[in-house]
Amino acid sequence: MPELHGIYAVWKRELLVYIREKERVIGSFVSPLLWLFVFGSGIGGGMYAGASGSGGYQAFIFPGILTMSVLFVSMFYGLYIIWDRKLDFLKEVLVAPVSRSSIFLGKVSGGMTDSLIQGVIILVIGAFLIVPISPLQFVGTLLVLALLTFFTTSLGLIMGANLHSQEGFALVMNFVMWPMFFFSGALFPVSQLPSYFEPISLANPVTYAVDALRTIILGQSLFPFYLDIAILSVFSFLAAVLGVISFGHLQQAK
Repeated sequence: MPELHGIYAVWKRELLVYIREKERVIGSFVSPLLWLFVFGSGIGGGMYAGASGSGGYQAFIFPGILTMSVLFVSMFYGLYIIWDRKLDFLKEVLVAPVSRSSIFLGKVSGGMTDSLIQGVIILVIGAFLIVPISPLQFVGTLLVLALLTFFTTSLGLIMGANLHSQEGFALVMNFVMWPMFFFSGALFPVSQLPSYFEPISLANPVTYAVDALRTIILGQSLFPFYLDIAILSVFSFLAAVLGVISFGHLQQAK
């Protein structure tokens, strides 16, 4: 029970921080909406007309924009480890009578909650304006997003635990995040990529998240749904293991 209380306490603290930063809540979904409505109906719609199926280009990129919205929020969440370290809050957390794996899971839970709030906002807007979503599709989409955010939040925390400056984190995050997004098929079909980029796309876990969401929302898929979920689960497990190890090293450093 102390471990569960520890996870809950860390999760609650992260959620309260997120809610209090209202400008962060508002600003976090402005960029995805610009991509969806400006790029989707203008530039992108003209560039990729006919390549997106019968639902139109906006419908085609909607799962990708959902992915982008939670990807950016969850990976950026790792920066808070660096801030907590500078404020000495992290030191107080690390000496608490709970395991480092519980602290890591509490942090992951907080980041997932923040990201899923963002995802729900985008999903509701898209369901009214872009693609009708049934209750079953809504639940399935949230489950896939939860699995994706577990992986990406863990990845962000791993980077935050191993880096010591905000500038370094931003550099590494952009180096990791943007290729994951652009090579995932979020904005255009993976089949349109040059053949030499195909291995990168196939090795990218976000590719399978986009494909799973597209399967649920649009009924379009590149891979079997079970394969999408299996690959996301494997990457999530590996990220969790590396995250616990990183937090263990963080403990030793303190």
